[in-house]
Amino acid sequence: GELAHRLAQTHRVITVDNRGLGGSDRGSGPITVGSMAADTSALLDALEIPRAHLLGWSLGSAVAQEMALARPEQVASQVLYGTWGRTDGFQRAVLTALRLPYVHRDMESALAASGLAFSPQALDDPNVGALLEALLPAFPQDEAQMQVTVEQWDADLVHDTLDRLDAITAPTLVVVGEQDLLTPHWQSRAVAERIPGARFELVTGPGSSHCMHLERPEDLTKLVTGFLGEQRI
Repeated sequence: GELAHRLAQTHRVITVDNRGLGGSDRGSGPITVGSMAADTSALLDALEIPRAHLLGWSLGSAVAQEMALARPEQVASQVLYGTWGRTDGFQRAVLTALRLPYVHRDMESALAASGLAFSPQALDDPNVGALLEALLPAFPQDEAQMQVTVEQWDADLVHDTLDRLDAITAPTLVVVGEQDLLTPHWQSRAVAERIPGARFELVTGPGSSHCMHLERPEDLTKLVTGFLGEQRI
């Protein structure tokens, strides 16, 4: 995407398809945040990359947390974008509502509900239809991918690192938008408060949604590259 492209100007970027989506096989066993962290660790091992800077968005940020806990030697630093440590009542309500269309294999409703990930400004833009259409390839393409997506929502709902985050040693930047409804800013702040030395950045104003990488890519890139520029691998 846009963010990966921008970061690739200055860094070697590896993007990962989680199991069962994109070019990755489903494999066997449950899809959990822990199993996805193990997959990502195994990928770095296979690529013979001993240490990497992790950037995880949403579910990816939960995966990054588990990696930083399980394989700290692999994690040079981490950017947790749109993150949380344990769902609260509000977040559970939002994620459960977003999960349901996938359970019923109702793509039309899934697309309509995905508007919750965008800002009010984006949704009122006359070009919003074109934006969502451009994102269609990122949505599940068949029955198997719909089922994997349900399992991903389930992994989101039970993700729970809050009481373990103080063991993370990797330099950490937590970034979230003030308009984010899926990983509300107070949830991201709670993660930053638990990780020793973590930096917290709240992006405010129009476009500061859960999809800030689409709506405010320049601002997000600036925060990420600024943080990475201070790190040593």
